[in-house]
Amino acid sequence: MGIKPNYIKAFGQELMVRYGDRFTRDFDENKMTVAELTVIDSKRVRNRVAGYITRKVNTPRRA
Repeated sequence: MGIKPNYIKAFGQELMVRYGDRFTRDFDENKMTVAELTVIDSKRVRNRVAGYITRKVNTPRRA
């Protein structure tokens, strides 16, 4: 999709710091978790945050 806006990154990072153990490698599960933990009215923003988190969870850490 390209470059994510800063507010998506900031929101995703904050959720990962607070609730990192609740997120998995599956986008659909993360989408539901973001919906439970937040009050985001926009489906598009919720999906973008969940996609950002999913990508971060699936990306292996570099040494």
